[in-house]
Amino acid sequence: MIPFNKPFIAGKELYYIAQAVTLGNIAGDGHFTRACSRLLEERFGIRRVLLVPSGTAALELAAMLCGLAPGDEVIMPSYTFVSTASAFVRCGARPVFVDIRPDTLNLDETKLASAITPGSRVIVPVHYAGVACEMDSILEVARQHGLLVVEDAAQGVNAFYRGRALGSLGQLGCYSFHETKNYTCGEGGALAINDPALVERAEILRDKGTDRQKFFRGEVDRYTWVDLGSSFVISEICSAFLYGQLEHMEQITQRRREIWQRYYEALAPLQEKGHVRLPTVPAHCQSNWHIFYLLTEDAPTRSKMLEFLKQQGVHAVFHYVPLHTSPMGRRFGYQPGDLPVTETLADRLVRLPLYYELTEEEQGNVVQRIYQYFGS
Repeated sequence: MIPFNKPFIAGKELYYIAQAVTLGNIAGDGHFTRACSRLLEERFGIRRVLLVPSGTAALELAAMLCGLAPGDEVIMPSYTFVSTASAFVRCGARPVFVDIRPDTLNLDETKLASAITPGSRVIVPVHYAGVACEMDSILEVARQHGLLVVEDAAQGVNAFYRGRALGSLGQLGCYSFHETKNYTCGEGGALAINDPALVERAEILRDKGTDRQKFFRGEVDRYTWVDLGSSFVISEICSAFLYGQLEHMEQITQRRREIWQRYYEALAPLQEKGHVRLPTVPAHCQSNWHIFYLLTEDAPTRSKMLEFLKQQGVHAVFHYVPLHTSPMGRRFGYQPGDLPVTETLADRLVRLPLYYELTEEEQGNVVQRIYQYFGS
């Protein structure tokens, strides 16, 4: 079986873990946690990066920083992972789902204005597959209506929009370093803070609601409970592993680009024949090549294709069930049919294996099986 994903060692991950143990601080905010934060801040032009235990934790911390009250509305796509919505719902907010673009599968910026009400507080663009949303338009709408922008860049680490890093454009950005992501530590994430007014409170909320970071910097002579936070500090062991990956960020990105491009060129004839549609990357977006997907003609074709590939030893998968069609989505009053573009694309999407150690022979096998399915 060719797996969908396969974690790998990029460089000195295991050495750095041993070094973290030797340094004697494995709980968190040690040498490697700080090193990862500095690397991300400097590379992506972010004022402050705080490592957290997961992408979900980053979203939850961002939601807490937005100062939401029960009934406030947060605008987001329905085609996303559950954490995008649940992080804000936990704060009492109501998700307002909008449809996605048919080309990039990102939030459709042309539908934002009609989704805004007096209760709107936040827009959450989700950068699907490492390809940027149309951030200029989104930021302008947010500016006009006084809304915060929290980028869900879980899939967008080391991807760029018009030369600017995803996660660096809104007031807040959220990264994931889950096992399935391009750069990983098994479970991990980061909160990117671009608004300087949010930095101090972010540090406090992340550290159980205490001003311990001020104490460590010598700004207070003791630390205490000052706000309602939680435990959002990542293990130093995870940070050590992650640093070994981030050191090789460009090498990993280039390797994924090669695999992505090989898929695209090999499968282009199937697109020309109308069997599938391949991904779109606008010219002003620099992808990190996180996902390679196909869009089949319809849902039955997708189901049959996935089963065929499984039988042939290829683990290809679908992706999100739109949140507005879920049991929780229906509790907020949504029904199937409300977001037609989201629903039809979600029913047709197939993700292909894409990981650093995928060989050219294995990839050729995947392509061959796809052609075999279509009788080509």
